Amino acid sequence: MRLKIVTSLLMVCSVFIACNQNEMTLSGLNRPDFQKEIDGQLTDLFVLKNKKGMEVCITNYGGRVVSIMVPDRDGKLEDVVCGYASIQDYLDKKQNFGATIGRYIGRIRDAHFTLDSVEYKLMANKDTHCAHGGEPSFASRIWQAEMLADNTLKLSYLSPDGENGFPGNLGIHIIYTVTENNELDIRYEAETDAPTVINIGHHSFFNISGNLNSTIEDQLLYVNANHFTPYDSTKCVTGEIWDVADTPLDFNTPTVIGKRINDDYEQLNIVGGYDHSWILNTEGGDTRLAAKVSDPVSGRTLEVYTTEPALQIYTANGLKGQQQGKNGIAYPKRGAICLESMHLQDSPNQPQFPSTVLRPGDTFISHTVYRFGVE
Repeated sequence: MRLKIVTSLLMVCSVFIACNQNEMTLSGLNRPDFQKEIDGQLTDLFVLKNKKGMEVCITNYGGRVVSIMVPDRDGKLEDVVCGYASIQDYLDKKQNFGATIGRYIGRIRDAHFTLDSVEYKLMANKDTHCAHGGEPSFASRIWQAEMLADNTLKLSYLSPDGENGFPGNLGIHIIYTVTENNELDIRYEAETDAPTVINIGHHSFFNISGNLNSTIEDQLLYVNANHFTPYDSTKCVTGEIWDVADTPLDFNTPTVIGKRINDDYEQLNIVGGYDHSWILNTEGGDTRLAAKVSDPVSGRTLEVYTTEPALQIYTANGLKGQQQGKNGIAYPKRGAICLESMHLQDSPNQPQFPSTVLRPGDTFISHTVYRFGVE
């Protein structure tokens, strides 16, 4: 396997580098609160910065983005993602804030698929379905970390053959870079020693207002997509592809998120708001705008560019003011929006969807950019 998982020596060096960064971050995180030994492996907090003052804090527990500090139109830096202030909180509260999701983001119907005439039975953790790769998923694994530069972090994980039922030893690398354009650039690579399926995604909960006590319903959303995949009553995709025209899921023109979110429309009723996969018009081009969120109060914008064919957009309908995060904030319902670049859910059982199969000798490559700006 050409992609080699980082050695324990490299991890020790990485932890040494991390510990020599400032203990307190711009977002108010305390590094020692993220340093913990779990099953013989060490967790830590890694701080990425650019020369403009943007700061991104990432922990190797679950490959999670913990905070993102970016300026508003007046230059004020504020944190724009939900998260917790310690590793213990992430362990106790079981929320996917900022996490790397895999092996398969979304749901696989009835927790099984067939590949090369072999049926694989997966862990069912949402009714009869396998959601986000089963449990524990990549979001609960400890990734080996290497700081490549002040603005770049590499995380690596070896998912063993049979983990939650998925075949093949899968080696994954993720490289996070904070660019001088105020972007969080995420690059994924993976290789396998047996035929398998893979669909990795990033699960930050964004609220670009910088006021994490507020909802995102007054923010504007643009999605470069003409189609989406509908759900059945169990929130598993049916395999159909529907047109967004004349539905509340049409965001081809920037629209206030809350304008239609409570419409009496079956697809909204199933999930209590937006939580769907839009099929992008970008044709895998990571220089073509996939989606944009704009906050009229702060002036901040967030643009998404990706090689992936779809974007799962979730308006945090499940937050209920009971998840107390950083700075004691109890995140409200619809207090954030997730923009998860991915292949379509249940693709292993839907041959009409773009394939998620990875074979030995091939390399899975995916690239997503979250670009922050002001207007």
